[in-house]
Amino acid sequence: MLDSSIRRFIDPPLNRTGRILAGSGITANTVTLIGLALGLLSAGLIALAQTGPALAVLLLSRFADGLDGAVARATRTTDFGGYLDISADFLFYGAIPFGFALLAPETNAVPAAFLLLSFYFNGASFLGFAIMAEKHRLETSAQGLKNLYYSGGLLEGSETIGFFVLICLLPDHFPVLAWIFGTLCFLTAVTRIAHARKILAAASPAPPR
Repeated sequence: MLDSSIRRFIDPPLNRTGRILAGSGITANTVTLIGLALGLLSAGLIALAQTGPALAVLLLSRFADGLDGAVARATRTTDFGGYLDISADFLFYGAIPFGFALLAPETNAVPAAFLLLSFYFNGASFLGFAIMAEKHRLETSAQGLKNLYYSGGLLEGSETIGFFVLICLLPDHFPVLAWIFGTLCFLTAVTRIAHARKILAAASPAPPR
């Protein structure tokens, strides 16, 4: 919900930094992999009850996640780069709840499983629509220039990162926060599917009479 608004503020400095990195020879895929490595490190620190350091590493990871696109725009975007980026994102999004499950399995395992279930459903609604959007040549730049069609929703990347920050700051409250956020993820997926139904119905040719 907030991604398109936030991008107006973060894109200019990201693009400037991306041009500097591109000029030094660093590739967008390298930045993607660095961001993923930092994200996995953050999940590992969470599992070791080091949620303070984990938060700092998590924020660095998400900075790299935004920076890889800026480097790509300063050089050239590729289909594989977009594919690698979305794959890394999904691994990161799954790793953080898994870290909390490992931190305190007796209290966190079931809420983490529910959260991952909601991520799975929400991710399917997102990627499934992206495939159909490509089929119908639909485009959007609301979340910036992307290789995939980024359909909006109640919860997007910004809200998810905000949630991750919150559970790192309040790790003892992870169970209740996971139940709440997971429920909102389910709601996001359902509303995205309803929205996709309207868009794809309008984009599809009428059946012959």
